[in-house]
Amino acid sequence: MRDVRAIAGSPFLKELPQGKYWYARQRIGDKPVDRYIGPDSDDMRQLIARLREDIQDDKSLERHSALLVAQLRAAGLAAVDRQTGSILSAMARVGVFRLGGTLVGTHAFRLYGAELGFAFSGTLAVTQDVDIAAFENLKLAIDDQVDPSLAETFKTLSLEPAPGLDPKGRSTRWRLKGGGAMVDFLAPRMQSKSEVVKLEPLNVYAQTLPFLSYLIAEPIPAVALYRSGVLVQVPKPERYAVHKLIVAQRRTGLGVAKIAKDLAQAETLIRVLVEDRPQELAIAYEIALNNGAKWREAIASSLKQRPEINRLLDEIS
Repeated sequence: MRDVRAIAGSPFLKELPQGKYWYARQRIGDKPVDRYIGPDSDDMRQLIARLREDIQDDKSLERHSALLVAQLRAAGLAAVDRQTGSILSAMARVGVFRLGGTLVGTHAFRLYGAELGFAFSGTLAVTQDVDIAAFENLKLAIDDQVDPSLAETFKTLSLEPAPGLDPKGRSTRWRLKGGGAMVDFLAPRMQSKSEVVKLEPLNVYAQTLPFLSYLIAEPIPAVALYRSGVLVQVPKPERYAVHKLIVAQRRTGLGVAKIAKDLAQAETLIRVLVEDRPQELAIAYEIALNNGAKWREAIASSLKQRPEINRLLDEIS
């Protein structure tokens, strides 16, 4: 019998030819998923009764949180769309963010509105892609995994592994059947230089990228405005801004089209941070400059393309 307190969802009794059994029903995306708890007994009924009291308390908290989310939306903060919200909600529920996953990319940029008290809108905050980054060596510190697996969770959301260039066939990207959202898993490229690594706690493969360890160091909590709110974690905004100055110069092929967006997001954040968090921005900028010649060259190239960003950073130097 599983620990009933460790199972998310609403308990219900199912009568089968072999006897009566308790299950918990949890909604993942738009589909209900039933998980076995154990056979019916007096002890089990007492546990279920206590669980239902806890569930009622949770529902009251959820209703209150939904009202707060509605107020934040009314105040002009950007909400995530239904598709993205269901994906983030499902990942939060199975433990992705609790186990070290960090939301990066434009969806993270959108969430800085609440953190910085500034509404980011327009094309700078538009994307269908959901990017999740985590450290590979997290497996050394966390003896835990997502439950249920992301493969099982994504199946309920109609997400399937997307073919990639990895010769071993390890997929780091999941796509919505019929087109739409993409979910990419990323990890910092460390000394091993591996193109693809496994994120053990998340039980998925990830594409490795340089400079990513700087971005996801010391992430902060954030709430995605969907239903009663989805608790995620995102990079510090000052690291996000400086990181964009670096990756803008690393774009090749089809990625070149994203350079303008990278620099525009960096400038938008830096304008706010120079006024409100100059010390934090100065520290993040100095750390990046001290990371080596490649970092300094990339930043210098971006600043040459955007002199206004250079002027803003001169204010905190």
